[in-house]
This record gives sequence, C-alpha cells and structure tokens, in this order.
Amino acid sequence: MHDAYSRRRARRRGFRAGVVGIALASLITLPTGGVATAAPDAGSSGSASGSLATGSGGASSDGGSVSAGSTIPGPLQNEHPPLPALRDDITTAAIVGEQHKSEQFIRFTVASPALRREVGVEVLLPKDNSAPRPSIYALEGVDAGEDSSGWVCCGGAQQFFADKNVNVVMINGGVSGMYTDWDRIDPGVGLHKWETFVTRELPPLLDARLKTNGVKSLLGASMGAQGAMMLAHRHPEMFRGIAVFSGCYSTTDDVGRLSVQATVSSRGGDPANLWGSVGGPGWAAHDSLRNAEALRGKDIYVSVASGLPGRYETPGMPDYADRVLVGGSIEAAANACTHRFQSRLGALGIPATFDFESRGTHAWVYWVDQLPKAWPTLERSLGLA
Repeated sequence: MHDAYSRRRARRRGFRAGVVGIALASLITLPTGGVATAAPDAGSSGSASGSLATGSGGASSDGGSVSAGSTIPGPLQNEHPPLPALRDDITTAAIVGEQHKSEQFIRFTVASPALRREVGVEVLLPKDNSAPRPSIYALEGVDAGEDSSGWVCCGGAQQFFADKNVNVVMINGGVSGMYTDWDRIDPGVGLHKWETFVTRELPPLLDARLKTNGVKSLLGASMGAQGAMMLAHRHPEMFRGIAVFSGCYSTTDDVGRLSVQATVSSRGGDPANLWGSVGGPGWAAHDSLRNAEALRGKDIYVSVASGLPGRYETPGMPDYADRVLVGGSIEAAANACTHRFQSRLGALGIPATFDFESRGTHAWVYWVDQLPKAWPTLERSLGLA
C-alpha cells in the first residue's frame, strides 16, 4: 500500500511544472467572474447559480485555438510508464486468473480482445453475498496503475465498503486513457479501448461470476470522474447513478479541451490520436455538457473543492508544495469545470447534488472524505436505500 502511494507521490512531483502551467492556463481561459472560490451551499440540487456555462452546453469560445499535439512539452512530461505488450491471440473476453486477497477482496485477470492483453480487475465483495447484489464501477486518475487501483491504496474503498452489500469493481491500468476508446494506437501511451472493455467485455463476465443482479452505477475521481461521466451519458441504459469527485466534464470548450490535452500529453500521449480533430465531432460526442440530456433520470452526485489549502495541508509537511501548487491549481480548474456542469444541468432541469467545498486540493484524502457524502446517492441508484 505504502509503496504504491509513494510511487504516486513521486510521479506527481515529477509532473509539477507541467501541471501547474496547464492548470493556470485553463483558468486564464475562463471568464473573469468564473473562477470564484466562493461556492454554492453544499448539497444544492440542480442550481444554476455560480454559472460558468452557457445555454449552448459549453461551446468553445475561441473556435478551437488549442491545437492537437502535446500540450505539455516533453521535458515537462511525467515519467512514461512502460507500455503493456499487445497480443493477437486473444479472441474472446474471459476471466483467466483469480486471486483471493481476502474474504471480501478478489483480483481477477481478464483477457481482453479490445485491449489485446490481459487486464487486472479488483473487486470488493458485498458484506452479505447470499443474494445477487448490484455493482459500482470505480475509476481513478491519470496514473491508473497496472498492479492495483488507487481506490485500494489511497481511496479508502476497502474500509468504506466493507459493510455495504455491493460489488465494487476497480479496473487496473489505463494511464492517461480517459476510460475511452481512442481512434489510434498512440506511440506514447499505447492502445486504449477502455470504453469497450468497461461496457461490453467486462460486465457479462463479472455478472456471471459474481452472480450480480445486473444493476450498475459509476464512481470516479479526477480523470476517472470525467471518464465516468462520459460513460454515463454514452451508455445511459447501463448505469443508474454516478458519483464523481474533482473532474472536468466538457471536452469542446476551452477549459475542457485543455484539460483533456493535459491529461493525455502528461504521460507522452498525443491528443490527435484520441477522437479525431480536436474540437471535432468525436470530441463533441464525449462532451458531457453537450450530451447532458442523456443523464436525465439518473442519481447524480458531484463534488469539488476550491483549490485553497485545506485541513490536510500543513506548512512543513514533506509534500506541502506539491499539494498546494499542483493539487491546488488542478482543483481550482476542476472547480471551474464543475460550476459549468452545474449550470448546464440546472438549465436543463436535471436534478443533481453538488458539493462545493470551500477549501481543499486535488488529493485522495479529500476524496476519502467524499465517499460517505456520495453514498446516499449511490445507495439510492442501486436500489439499496
């Protein structure tokens, strides 16, 4: 656990200069009145106050001035992880390995034709597994590791869900992948076909193996928050609810486009390989503001902090500068994105619970605190309330 956390901290330190520059650039693109640290009351539902979006659903204000290619220059990119080897002999999705880590914790190895390799999938089992139970698919941030999920090492999932009657599915791998299907294999970050894996290949396998009741919701933080919201609007028939923390939910307005490009290029990926021409139809199809109508009827919980140092940032702590400079800048940009999303849902009359914390940075410790706040929404969506 601690080794995984240390690796994530080390990666974050190496990425400092690039992330701060991109996050600040994202804020600069916003209207002057949009980057307020004052927030609506926590738990407000569907309010359109604090507006940063327009009725167009977040259309670009500059006609696509952010070009394709690496947003973050090579010298400022983080360490590039080794790319998993691809195989041509996987023709059918199948569970090919199973490791019981504890009574309520299993790690499966899944052969994926879409990803052309084997993928680790960790599952927290229900407290009472005597009857079919619903599932939560939990997605994480840009550093999504091949060995284990951030929800295990840093997100408090094992402790929080230990007494809940739900399967928690945590996919391993997908650095910079956005949990989406890319148009092309990228020389820097490899083959990404995560949407196909998460929505088509994996669910039938787990539903059969775990004897679930077929009900599914989504949970995501950071890159995983955006990925989860995209999956929710692109597959509305599959997911009943969604809880997301500290994400950006647009892809075609200025800040959303820049956020995606920063995520992809931070590990050496080229956004040109993602969804076609930047700002084009492929990007619009993944924009949750433009496609927000597909979220109607779902139970939705969205949280973000202001980016100001909070209760977990203490001067003198070893990573104080990282937490304040990196985490603060990213969270401030996510705050702006979340206000835009709130305004969009409010304009459409789609109910959602928004929690704007007055202080806090982009860090797992804050997302751990969000789990109990998000649980009533997830519990309701899963039919457990």
